Amino acid sequence: MDSAAQARDAFVERLMRASGGFFEILSVYLGDRLGFYEAMARQSPVTSADLSARTGTQERYVREWLEQQAVTGILAVDNASDGPGERRYRLPAGHEEVLVDQDSLNYLAPLAQLAAGAARPLDAVLEAFRNGGGVPFSAYGKDLREGQARMNRAMFLFQLGREWLPSIPDVHARLEADPPARIADLGCGAGWSAIGMAQSYPKVLVDGFDLDAPSIELAAANARQAGVESRVRFQVRDAADPALAGRYDLVAVFEAIHDMSNPVGALDAMRRLAKDDGTVLVVDERVADAFSTTPDGLEWMMYGWSVFHCLPVGMAEQPSAATGTVMRAGTLRAYARQAGFRDVEVLPIDHLLFRFYRLLQ
Repeated sequence: MDSAAQARDAFVERLMRASGGFFEILSVYLGDRLGFYEAMARQSPVTSADLSARTGTQERYVREWLEQQAVTGILAVDNASDGPGERRYRLPAGHEEVLVDQDSLNYLAPLAQLAAGAARPLDAVLEAFRNGGGVPFSAYGKDLREGQARMNRAMFLFQLGREWLPSIPDVHARLEADPPARIADLGCGAGWSAIGMAQSYPKVLVDGFDLDAPSIELAAANARQAGVESRVRFQVRDAADPALAGRYDLVAVFEAIHDMSNPVGALDAMRRLAKDDGTVLVVDERVADAFSTTPDGLEWMMYGWSVFHCLPVGMAEQPSAATGTVMRAGTLRAYARQAGFRDVEVLPIDHLLFRFYRLLQ
């Protein structure tokens, strides 16, 4: 067989396997959103009738889903040779943490919800490719908004204020000191970053800003549930409002600059929000410093999010910087200097997904 035929066959196999992965993600979406995994974590093994009764769903659909989950190895079946209604299914050891434990850093069930949200406005993305423009964040709906929030929740609650910020000594000291430090969280989304900082630093006052009203409603509800609503406020408000200038000891933005049509304007607003001795922190995707097709890191995934979500969202308003998810350090450094910052320091915080930038005034 010649090299072209070998490449062809390998590519055919790759696409076939990819289609399986596509359906696995969608099946995890069903299991997560319908409460199947949670019900099985509480008590298993289950038959299709058991799971149907516990979740208020239709047995025939549940049976098909259970069989699909067992065939793909997501679930285990104790008695595969029994009849369809008698087979008993369970979560294998280790899978429960990934699919059910929302406090675990390995919790990935929301990834399926996030992916479903990214695919929701596919027709609008096609139209943008053909005719220009973009797709507004609102078009991606509840799944994108909630999926992203659920994906980041554990990191923001258990790493942001306990590991990441304490590794920046002067910032950590200020957040623990009196008078209480004030924090601005731009593009706060569902609020878990603001809530995580407030829980880790009991004195701080946090203002979360976002232009997406449903996200702010979700953030306020999360703050109430977490018991920090007296110190954390969320507002649908443009952070460039001059009335906010010079108020904050820490101004932070988490995984949002690359989505913005005007990142230079956003960074300029952050510079103005900070006190003279305040800190401006940008946390964004960890990508290589230069384009390469070498399969290192996670750029294969970052480009996927960029094509279907981040670039279209960033181009929904014109003119646009059209950054996309893969915002390299040099790109952010250029934006920061245009916004009036003297330099950008890449902080020595090692994380699989994020890079941490301190913008120097």
